[in-house]
Amino acid sequence: MSTRSGSADLPLHGGRVPKWLSQRMARLGAVICQAIVHEYGRDELLSRLSHPFWFQSFGAVMGMDWHSSGITTSVIGALKGGLRPLERELGLHVCGGRGRHSRKTPDELVAIGNCVGFDGAALAAASRLVAKVDSAAVQDGFELYLHGFIVADDGKWVVVQQGMKGDSGTARRYHWLSDGLKSFVDAPHAAIDGRTEGAITNLTDLRAARNRIAQVRMLEALGPHRIVKEAEKLGWSRKPPAPAPEDSDEPLLPHLVMPEHHDIRPKDVMLRRLHGSLEAAADRGPGDFESLLMVPGVGARTVQALAQVAEVIHGAPHRFADPARFAMAHGGKDGHPFPVPLKVYDQTITVLKSAISKAKLGREDELSALKRLDSQARALEATARGPSFDRFIAEERARSHEYGGRTVLGWAQPPEPRLRTGSP
Repeated sequence: MSTRSGSADLPLHGGRVPKWLSQRMARLGAVICQAIVHEYGRDELLSRLSHPFWFQSFGAVMGMDWHSSGITTSVIGALKGGLRPLERELGLHVCGGRGRHSRKTPDELVAIGNCVGFDGAALAAASRLVAKVDSAAVQDGFELYLHGFIVADDGKWVVVQQGMKGDSGTARRYHWLSDGLKSFVDAPHAAIDGRTEGAITNLTDLRAARNRIAQVRMLEALGPHRIVKEAEKLGWSRKPPAPAPEDSDEPLLPHLVMPEHHDIRPKDVMLRRLHGSLEAAADRGPGDFESLLMVPGVGARTVQALAQVAEVIHGAPHRFADPARFAMAHGGKDGHPFPVPLKVYDQTITVLKSAISKAKLGREDELSALKRLDSQARALEATARGPSFDRFIAEERARSHEYGGRTVLGWAQPPEPRLRTGSP
């Protein structure tokens, strides 16, 4: 039976992803998915999409704002556009989206089912029920506005949906995974991401089973009008429930807390892991990527980005506790931690596409090199030394114009020359 795997705080941000980034996100997201399916299979990709820490890191490595609610919308949008041409190859289909697109999910599932052979009507019903559970059975004050349904040709699926609470400026993301799901109302979530704010009525909790049964019996015995009258007599009590006992059936879950601040600070990143990636790129890059380094534009900076992309492809779940670290690959559209280096970004996509294309023909050298790069980074973490976090960011920003750095505000400019002081 599926259980929750964690939660996260997500500041609610507005705005749109610029076309120059959304198109690249679609290409990079698609090729990362191809690599995961090639290496580990389709079920593993679905499992990762249901993991809130990996999902946030996935969005961060693609240049989206590292901590905001917008990662959910942009990642689902990128996958829907990027995986559409690969549907036959991967056997994966992305339905739904934000707003009006979410309401089209059932029709999309029926249409896909008619083409590939799964029961689209049953999955359409599942889509509606998932949305109902997170809007009615889990009463946490968040109004759903996004519903993404990723389904495989064999009928396995993952749902990522998100709600907002406008008055507090927060969002909550819910993850569902069909693998092992036995009930839509008995602890069904793979994960719920969001800030804990006051009392939450969660009727999907394992401990609420007797409550659900009692509600049905009471409705049958009294009828809805009688229940409303009785509730009014009680004054619609809103006292918070008693805390769960220490030996609760539901243990404390890991928390991913995404802070309000836009800038990435040293405490947001596990520096030893960043140093491991940098040293692995410097140590293994020239040997493992010799042929790729002959491609114009592919240099040490691209290999650094590839080291972090490699971790998104190969890393174990515990590696994604600090999603901010993955923004060090391709920056962020808002300029944090630095402008998106478009030259590096494009070369990352070129390298990965080359590796996937050759792997399809049985030539695994380049994909294997990515895996070795990730392994080397983890091996070097204990001993790697590197620049301080602030120095690393300062150097990246100073060279941003060389890498084609860009934000929603425009292109990165060369730093102004420092004026010399003192006697000539």
